[in-house]
Amino acid sequence: MGGLYVHIPFCRKRCTYCDFHFSTTFENYRSALIGALCLELKNRASESTGPLQTLYFGGGTPSLLRAPEWQQLFDQLHQSYLLEATSEITIEANPEDLNLENLMLWRSLGINRLSIGIQSFENENLKWMNRAHAATDAVLGVKRAQECGFSNISVDLIYGLPGQQLSHWKQELETLRKLQVQHLSAYCLTVEPKTALNYLVRRKKLQAADELIQTAHYQYLLEWAEANGFEHYEISNFSTPGHQSKHNRSYWQFKPYIGIGPSAHSFDGKSRRWNVRNNTHYIRSVGKTNDWFERELLTKNERWNEQLLVGLRTKWGVMLSDLEGPFTAAEQATIEAYSKQDLLVKTPTQLFLTERGKWQADGIAAALFRVD
Repeated sequence: MGGLYVHIPFCRKRCTYCDFHFSTTFENYRSALIGALCLELKNRASESTGPLQTLYFGGGTPSLLRAPEWQQLFDQLHQSYLLEATSEITIEANPEDLNLENLMLWRSLGINRLSIGIQSFENENLKWMNRAHAATDAVLGVKRAQECGFSNISVDLIYGLPGQQLSHWKQELETLRKLQVQHLSAYCLTVEPKTALNYLVRRKKLQAADELIQTAHYQYLLEWAEANGFEHYEISNFSTPGHQSKHNRSYWQFKPYIGIGPSAHSFDGKSRRWNVRNNTHYIRSVGKTNDWFERELLTKNERWNEQLLVGLRTKWGVMLSDLEGPFTAAEQATIEAYSKQDLLVKTPTQLFLTERGKWQADGIAAALFRVD
């Protein structure tokens, strides 16, 4: 089995840029939500084939869970699924939750990878983002996790922020370098429609960075990564040798996975399933009705398009043996045209983007899409 994802829709605060599914008013139903997660885990165990290669707790803020809640979830996981010593088990955590008690608890449960949502090392940025931590919390939290024995740590940073000059971004990466973590996920800030950030930009309380500044930030990121031993293995992801995210790699390589919890998505190789984005509805309906999720059978062309879209984001590209059928003459001509521009490479076994091509990843993939 590729992987299992568990969505924890609890957050301490509402970040201005976030459009994920979460709630900041969850105390009165947190126990019921954990119970519903366990029930879904139990009911869907038959979908798992073999040991779990990866287990990922995302959100939301999984690091808000208490010890009894973690124990309840892991008891159910061990009853219903096969976890091995080699399984990658990740928890998304916020810096303010990286205390000794939590870290030791997570280690005892078998969690062996942390994905820490730092976003910025500058307090001014953290303030308008409405984050719950300060810059010093982030640095101290990472160091504390390392002292507790975590040796596979990923950090999230956002670049292209309002008012963020290139010199500021360079300082962010210098701070990260000193922490000696194994993985970096770096995302360009996008202003999503239904977010507080969109409201602030429309009201001109924040000025979004222009594309030239964001491009300069990304170009420096690539140079920094190469100079500091980080492999650029996906558009937004960088790792030291041996520390790529196995869980996310299964998404990009179109492998099956199970998504548990409100708003979570699943994929079985042929169809997609997604759970309702409503905690109350989810709690009330799991195990009783089928109106808390939807399913879509992908057409042959939709599978083709999605494989190209996600696969070309990675250094491995798309394995030609995984595609359903050969390229048409028109598609082959498009590939050759991009190849002549040093944007795309086609070998007897795979199709992948050059470093220049990664700047146009979505557009190149779309040029090879098929329409039903």
